[in-house]
Amino acid sequence: MSVAGTSDQPGGGAVNRVLTFGRMVKFEHTLFALPFALAAAAIAARAHGISAARIAGIVVAMAGARTAAMGFNRIVDRHIDARNPRTARREIPAGVISLRAAWVMTLAATAVFVLAAAALGPLCLALSPIALLFLFGYSFTKRFTALCHLFLGLAIASGPAGAWIAVRGDFGWPPGLLMIAVGAWIAGFDVLYALSDREFDRSAGVHSIPARLGVTGALVVSALLHLVTALALVALAAAASPHLGPAYLSGVAIVVALLIYEHAIVRPSDLSRLDVAFFNLNGWVSVIFFVATVVDVLVR
Repeated sequence: MSVAGTSDQPGGGAVNRVLTFGRMVKFEHTLFALPFALAAAAIAARAHGISAARIAGIVVAMAGARTAAMGFNRIVDRHIDARNPRTARREIPAGVISLRAAWVMTLAATAVFVLAAAALGPLCLALSPIALLFLFGYSFTKRFTALCHLFLGLAIASGPAGAWIAVRGDFGWPPGLLMIAVGAWIAGFDVLYALSDREFDRSAGVHSIPARLGVTGALVVSALLHLVTALALVALAAAASPHLGPAYLSGVAIVVALLIYEHAIVRPSDLSRLDVAFFNLNGWVSVIFFVATVVDVLVR
C-alpha cells in the first residue's frame, strides 16, 4: 500500500503511513542503541541524580537521531538498494515512499533531535552537529572504505556519550569505555550482517569487510571486535566511580555468553542463522546490559 493510499477505517490511512515509515527506518532497531544510552545515563546519575524529564529528553534525542540517520541512509542508498535483490523491495526503491516524503521525515527527525539536544543543555546542543556529521557521514563510507562498519559503530556509540554528557556535562573514561564497547559491538554485528551482501557488494563496487576478506576473514574480524566490547565493558566496572559491582558484572558475563553463542551459530559453512544472530541475540545484549546496570546502580 502506498503512503498516499487510503483506508476504509477511520484514521487507518494515517496509521498505515506511520507504520510504513517505521518499517523504512526499522524503528524497532532503536532497541539496539537506546538501552546503552540509558545505562550510561544511569551510571552518570549516581552522584548527580536525574529527572524524568531528562530521561525523556534522552529517549527523544536518541529516537530522533536514529530515525534521521536511517532516513538519510535510505535516501542516499536508494540506487544501490534498487540493484540489490535483498533490498530492492525497500520502501523508496519499491516506490512505496516517495523521495520527497523520505526527505520530509528525515528533516523532521533531525529537527526533533536538535530540539531535544537543546533541551538537554547547551553542551548537548553544541555537540549535536558533530553527532549528525557522524550519523549522516556513515552513509557514504561504504563507497570508499571497507572500514564502514567502524564508522557505523562510532556514529551509534555517540548515543551513550551524549546521554552521559546530558546528565553530567563532562566526559571521561567511563563514557569513553562505553563508546568503545558499543562501537565495537555495533561494528562487529554489522560485519556479520554484511555477509549476506558480500557477492553483490563485490560486483557493485560497494566496500565492506566481507567483500574484502571473505566469510572466514569477516568472522574473525567480527569476533575480535566483540572481544574489544567484552574487555571495554569489564574495564568500565573499574573505571566508574564508585566501581560497578556484582550485578553489573553478572550482566556483562551474560552479554559475553550471548556474543560467544552468536559466533558459534554463524560459521563459514553455515550462514543460515545470520538473522537470529543479528536481530534476536543483539536485542537481548542491549536489554540485559541495561537491566544489569540499572540493578547495580539501584542496589549499591
